[in-house]
Amino acid sequence: MREQARKKLFFALDVDDMQKAARWVERLKGRIGGFKVGKQLFTACGPEVVKMIRAAGSEVFLDLKYHDIPNTVAGASLEAARLQVKMFNVHALGGREMMTAAVSALRGYDGGARPLLLAVTVLTSMHAEALHEVGMELEPGVLVPHLARLAQDCGVDGVVASPREIESIRKVCGPDFLIVTPGVRLANAGADDQKRVATPAEAVRAGADFLVVGRPIAQAADPESAAEAIVEEMARAVAGC
Repeated sequence: MREQARKKLFFALDVDDMQKAARWVERLKGRIGGFKVGKQLFTACGPEVVKMIRAAGSEVFLDLKYHDIPNTVAGASLEAARLQVKMFNVHALGGREMMTAAVSALRGYDGGARPLLLAVTVLTSMHAEALHEVGMELEPGVLVPHLARLAQDCGVDGVVASPREIESIRKVCGPDFLIVTPGVRLANAGADDQKRVATPAEAVRAGADFLVVGRPIAQAADPESAAEAIVEEMARAVAGC
């Protein structure tokens, strides 16, 4: 169970240069399933940081949240596949045509195993008031499963969603639709700028397939031990303890 749980944990590599990224990879590789590369690090270092992580034997979640016209997102999706990342994401709010274009681009990829395609539903930093401010009247608990089902209809493999919406997504999308969950915090830890959070055990029990954890590991006095503690908590949840 522990190794199964370990593969489900990705560390958010939220740093700004290659040396910092390489140090984290060296410290945590083998302890977790892989590393999330987001906009800051990718903008600073480009594809080379993905290649560095892959060369170290670790998986990559490329978290760039593509949201553009369908043709542009299709091209970006193909390049993500060529980088041999394990998974990457687009914004579900880009709509049916955009998500379908990304799916079609991956079907045409012949360079080996294709990455998992995820759709971002609602950012975990947003709550109902923030959604209303930008003209979205649906509450997160309604909007998230709606977007998840739309993504599934387009052929997307899964979604990125807050721990609080996992159960509702499972109800509309079934057990085989992947759910990648950020906003994970250890019990009694601060939520930082995340609004909809849960503990690792809560997220796994609710049905998350992968967890993305950043600050609870990065800001720990002993990051390696913090990662192991999260894996242990996830393993107990997988085992039903």
